[in-house]
Formats: sequence, structure tokens, C-alpha cells
Amino acid sequence: MNVALYARVSTTDKGQDPEMQLRELREYCQRRGWTVVGEYVDAGVSGAKDSRPELNRLMADAHKRLFDVVVVWRFDRFARSVSHLLKALETFQSLGIEFVSYSEAIDTSTPVGKMTFTVLGAVAELERSLIIERVRSGVRNAKAKGKRLGRPKTIKAEPVDVARLKAEGHSLRAIARVLDISERSVRRLGAAA
Repeated sequence: MNVALYARVSTTDKGQDPEMQLRELREYCQRRGWTVVGEYVDAGVSGAKDSRPELNRLMADAHKRLFDVVVVWRFDRFARSVSHLLKALETFQSLGIEFVSYSEAIDTSTPVGKMTFTVLGAVAELERSLIIERVRSGVRNAKAKGKRLGRPKTIKAEPVDVARLKAEGHSLRAIARVLDISERSVRRLGAAA
């Protein structure tokens, strides 16, 4: 099995060193007889960011199928949110790539690991459904209270203003600048005048 290791530390100036993670991951892979073909290390990068240079490279290489397994120290080194983790795991699953979290002893190539992945997926789906229902409920409540939803209309000028400036000989661009609106709005208001 060809393996990609992923490690991340949030800061580099406070004694955090990704080498501690990598050392144990290399030993783990060696015990399993796996070949490490790539190491992806984001040092000094927050896990809250879904887009990280080395994580992006890892995902691109996964699509090229350069490895069979991704091994990480812990879930939180790889992803900070369940939704981000599940998106990545679903991508790996569709590409036929297994995922191992060393500290949590989760391995999607095993029956227990597959079950854990399924449970995580169900929890994430429930979370998405609950969020959608709360949003819909909030919208219904706001409408029931007579609140107007959407972006408020900001009318900065009236058709008479545009007509007056046109009569004074101003160009569309000049009228737009004077009234602080777009030229398109000037044309629309001019047609209504």
C-alpha cells in the first residue's frame, strides 16, 4: 500500500513541531508494511481553514491516485469541522483511498472504521437537516411577524432628478456620479421619467 502522511501544526514559534506526528506515523506505516510515498505538512496554518497549501496538494494528488491510504495523527490535525472531514472522506471513498486516524484508531479499510465513517456521515446529515429546518422555521417566523425579507431597496434618486439633470445637459456618466448611482440606474430612472 502506498501511503500519504498529513501533519499540521498551528504555530511554529511556540515549540510545535510536525516531526513528532510524522515520526509516529512513519513507524505505524512501517509496522503495517506500507510504503510512504508522500508527506504533506502544513506548519503554522490554522486547522479552521478548509484551504491549506499542503492539504490542497494532498487532495490534488489523491485525484491523481498517487497513493492508496491517507494517514493522519488525529482528526483535528486534518479537519476542524465534521462537514470538512466528511467531504474529504467522501472524496477519498469515491477515489478508492482509505483513511487512517492514528490517535483515534479509525481505519476506513476495516469493518469498524467503515461503520464509524457511516455513523459520522449520518450525524453530519442530521446536523445539515436540523440547520435547514431551523433556517426555514426562522424565515416562517419572520414572515408571520410581517418582516420583509431580502435586501432592502435603497432608492437614492428619483426619475425627476434624472430628468432635471438631463435637461441641464449632463451626460449619463455625470448624472450617475452626481446622484451616486450606476449608469444603468440612470437609464432605468430616465425611462420612468
